[in-house]
This record gives sequence, structure tokens and C-alpha cells, in this order.
Amino acid sequence: MAMEQSAVIDGRLVAQDQSQFSAPSAGLPSFLQDGAGFTPLDSSSDGPVQPFPRSPKLQRKAAKDQQPSQELLSQRLEGLKAERAKTDAHIQSLKKRKADLSRTTEVMKHQVQEHFDSMLRVLKQDEQSVLDSLDMDLKRTGTRLDQILKNWVKHQEQVMKGISIILGAMNKTSTAEEDKGQSEIVSPKRPDASEMEIKLNHKRFERLLKTLSTISKNLKAQLQRKTLLLDSRPTVIDRQTCHSQIAVTSTGRGATFSTTLGSAPEHLLQFDKVCCALGSPPITAGLSYWEVDVRCCSNWAVGVAYGSLQRKGQDKGAKLGRNRNSWCLELKNGNLSAWHNDRHMVCQGGGRSPPERVGVWVNYDKGQLTFYDADRMVALQRFSAAVTPVFDRAHHQFTEPLYPAVRFLEPAESQSWPNHMEFCYSL
Repeated sequence: MAMEQSAVIDGRLVAQDQSQFSAPSAGLPSFLQDGAGFTPLDSSSDGPVQPFPRSPKLQRKAAKDQQPSQELLSQRLEGLKAERAKTDAHIQSLKKRKADLSRTTEVMKHQVQEHFDSMLRVLKQDEQSVLDSLDMDLKRTGTRLDQILKNWVKHQEQVMKGISIILGAMNKTSTAEEDKGQSEIVSPKRPDASEMEIKLNHKRFERLLKTLSTISKNLKAQLQRKTLLLDSRPTVIDRQTCHSQIAVTSTGRGATFSTTLGSAPEHLLQFDKVCCALGSPPITAGLSYWEVDVRCCSNWAVGVAYGSLQRKGQDKGAKLGRNRNSWCLELKNGNLSAWHNDRHMVCQGGGRSPPERVGVWVNYDKGQLTFYDADRMVALQRFSAAVTPVFDRAHHQFTEPLYPAVRFLEPAESQSWPNHMEFCYSL
């Protein structure tokens, strides 16, 4: 029997036949017939009905509005206490490290001071020794002069005595024989030629001053070099980059130019036409300093280059200083010059003779490069943004890793010894 249900439509109570809604048609899917997938709304609930799950944002807001339970508060409290303990321990560790750094610095300062005090003691002892030697020279010379002076004073007394005798004799009547006898009392005395040789050793004193001046200059240079050596690094030659006419020593630091070609197979990184080689490891940050001994090489180039420097061919792209990827100091036919981007400047600080050791200092982060005469610590050339008008290169920092580089130039015709260069490592 069909059920009836009343409904209010436009304010009127209307009876409806529930049977027309009681059974779905047979053609509907079974999951709709069973009511699956539909959640009935709870009309009896007093609160608002949420037909869909809340978003994570609403869930967080609801959780925030809810009062946390005692258990949750206890968990949070324990977590904060553990975090406080870890923070306190880390702060104590940092304070201890700071104290250790201070103590270590004081120890290092004390050790440095001991070294300088030792050098000062040596200088003081040497100074006293030199002063004592001058006093001994003065004493030796003065003793000889005193003896000669004593002889002359004695002669002077004899002369005065002779004068007195003659004056006394002139006031008396005496025979000629008596006058003759009185006049022979004192004989003339002439200065000895050896007296002129009694003097301070001025030549020795001049040599002493010259030696002290040289030591002073060398000491100043070595103290400056000491600062650079703190940034020194062991550098070896990368055999894979060497031209086939370059033979590398067993230590990896020396390179010798050979007139015969090597038998090793050609490597991708190898210079095939330009007699050049790169060093290792590359410079990527901070300060670096190294030295190259060039005493046994008549024509050479020492510098730095990017790894992108051309390796094949013999045009400017593969030659140190003839492109934007390399910088170098070059000695050719006795002329010292600095090269970059195929432009050069004549180096005036090298003195009369070319340097025997070339120092290379790099400040990678600031884009600075300086070549030194390592024996006299004279700056031969500085590369930075300040030399832009000359080298047409405005760089404030290096853009690629830098590699130490050397190049053998064509030797002089009169040279009979083999060309050899070596990376020095002093520390």
C-alpha cells in the first residue's frame, strides 16, 4: 500500500504519494539503488553540517582554536626542555672553542716572538762583534802610533836638550873643538815611510758597510717573501698538457726542453705546437704564491692561464699572454715584458740582470695577479683593474680556475746548455 506524506507548498498542506519516490527504476545502476556513495545528512545535529572533508588549512585553524590537552602540553614542554639543553651545550661548546682559539693564538704569538727575539739576539751579538772588531783595529793602530809618538817625543826632548846646550855654549868662550862636540849631541830624525801605513783599515770598513747594506736589503726582501710564502703551494707540472718536446723530472716540478720529440701518444689536453705546459692543482679561491726557477733558461714565459686556453695550433689563442685567457711575464733576447690580451708592457723593475726566480702571487677573489723578482722581492708587474687602459681588460675577478703555466721560447743561438725550468717549493 502506498504511503502518503504531507508537504507544505505555498502555505498549503498537500498530501503526497510516497510511493512515487519509494523505488528507483530498474534501469539505474545498482550502486545508486543501494545508496552507496551517498552520506545522509544528520538533520538532528544542532551544529553546522560539513558535507565534504575540511581542507588542511581549515584543519590547522580548527586545531589552533581547540584548547590543547594536558598530555600535548607536557610533550611540548619536554621537547622545549630538550632543545634548551642542546642549545646550552652548543653555546658552551662555542665558548670553549673561542677560549681555545685565544689560548692557541697566545701560544703562536709567543712562539713567533721567540723567533724574532732569537733573530734580534743574533743581530745584537753580530753588532757587538763588529763594534769590538772596530775597537780592536783602533787599539792595534793606536798602539803602533803611540810607540812612534813616544819615539818622536824622545827625539823632541833630545832636540830641546841640544838646543839648551848650544845656547849655553854660545854664552861661553869655547874652543871650536868643544862647539863641534856639543853640536853632535843630537842628530836629525826623519819620518819613517811606514808611519803613513799606520791607519784604520778603511777598505775593510767600506766592505763591511757594503755587506751590511746587502744583508739589510736581503733581510727586508726575505721578510716580505716570508709573508708571501705563507700562501705558497706545492705545484707540479701536469704531464698531460706538456708539449712533446718537454721532459718532466721525476719529482714533477722540473721541465726540460728537448730538441727531440717524445714518443708518448698525443693527449687531448696536450699542446701540440706551442712548447708550453700547465701546472697543477688549479687555483679557484683565496691567495696563492709559487716560484719558478728560470736560471737555466735563456728565453722563457711564466704565467697563469684558464683551462680553456687553446691547446692545438700555434696561433695567438695557444700562446701565453697573447689572448684573454692567459697572463705572463716573458724574457726574450734579454728583454723582460709582461703580456696579456696580446698587449705588453716593458718591465722596468728587473734591474740590469733578468730575474733568476720568478714569484707569482694570485688573489683569486679580487682578481689580482703580481709577478715578482723572488730574490729581491721587487714587483715586476701587477695585473688588476688598474691596468685596464693598457691591456683593455676590465676584470674585477677571475671567471675560471687558474693554472700555473710555463713556456719555452726559442733559445738563443749562443746557448750551449739545455733549457730548464723548475717550480720551487720552499715550505
